[in-house]
Amino acid sequence: MRHLVIMAIVFGLISRVLGDICTAASYGPPYMPTRCNGNQQEQFPPGNLFVAVSEGLWDNGAACGRRYRLRCLSGNNKPCKDGTIDVKVVDYCPQSPCPSTLLMSSNAFAAISRSPKAKINVEYMQI
Repeated sequence: MRHLVIMAIVFGLISRVLGDICTAASYGPPYMPTRCNGNQQEQFPPGNLFVAVSEGLWDNGAACGRRYRLRCLSGNNKPCKDGTIDVKVVDYCPQSPCPSTLLMSSNAFAAISRSPKAKINVEYMQI
């Protein structure tokens, strides 16, 4: 019986994570120019839910326009809000070295985290 309970817990945890896991932080304006579309305002999706990606996801610029579904998993002081958001890649990480795998716009970060200065762990899946 004990083994069944342990297996149920393990399978429950595995089934909750469907994508890859990385770190994310917030960054603020100015957001332009971007490495994807320069100074074109129309590159930003509704609600300004967008990200800049680090080298691991940049793929020599092929990441431009990709969409990801994100969910906050953890961070210091329990910053995560429930739910997921969909974001669009609009830039290469403007900081060197990049502080996280994803730099999220202020709006995107606020949609999944209660703490604007936190570094969080997120699940992400390309959609």
